[in-house]
Amino acid sequence: MTFSPEQSPLGKPAPYIDQYDASLLFPISRAAKRTEVGISGALPFLGADLWTAFELSWLNLRGKPQVALAHITVPCESTHIVESKSFKLYLNSFTNTRFTDAQEVRERIRADISEAVWRGGVLQSTVGVKLLLPDMFDREPVHEIDGLSLDRLDIECTRYTPAPDLLKSNKDEGPVSEVLCSNLLKSNCLVTGQPDWASVQISYSGPQIEQEGLLQYLVSFRNHNEFHEQCVERIYMDLWTRCQPNRLAVYARYTRRGGLDINPFRTSYPQPLPANIRTARQ
Repeated sequence: MTFSPEQSPLGKPAPYIDQYDASLLFPISRAAKRTEVGISGALPFLGADLWTAFELSWLNLRGKPQVALAHITVPCESTHIVESKSFKLYLNSFTNTRFTDAQEVRERIRADISEAVWRGGVLQSTVGVKLLLPDMFDREPVHEIDGLSLDRLDIECTRYTPAPDLLKSNKDEGPVSEVLCSNLLKSNCLVTGQPDWASVQISYSGPQIEQEGLLQYLVSFRNHNEFHEQCVERIYMDLWTRCQPNRLAVYARYTRRGGLDINPFRTSYPQPLPANIRTARQ
């Protein structure tokens, strides 16, 4: 069965369930939004959605609370995303549940999220789950996205819904390789309309992308309602089709909501996933 975002727990009162319950997870198919941006058949990119869970706790077998951070990697090939409020409610359900150890918790999360993101289909790859226990907290760095900042440009902005016609590249000169970044990406939740804030990095090789138009384009998402993963895929497809780079990668780190951040990464060529390192705003 396929559910729509409007059927999710977003924007609705939800009971606080503190006993483990995997049924709280609410998968949403990626297909409709991918069709909207011109994706059909084989995906034109690789990548993953990098989640960080900052509010994870359970009980050991003696009833003593345990805490951890979780890094969760969802492959972009999966058929579904997991709606973030349902993810939070699911993690809350661990609170008063007893587990043998952190390994059991990790395996339970891995199995449940893997099932959810392949809901109704063949599980082709499991999600990655890494738990960071308190003795590792001090090793968690804060680092801003690398690249030449587009935000240095003094531009006029008048459009606040996605405007791909702002994207232009110079095909009359030789190709370049650049890494560009901005802290000005903002979109809104598809269901509630609440704001989502992000930093974005665009790495590419090919005809040089006109930077002022690119920044205006990123700003044009300001009043757009779409989930994080969908916004990044829209940006990727607009750049890929309009600027025609030889290589392209788009990476966004969104500020957390409900103790979770979601950081989608899409690339046209095989490369290691970015390290899941939070920015200062996260």
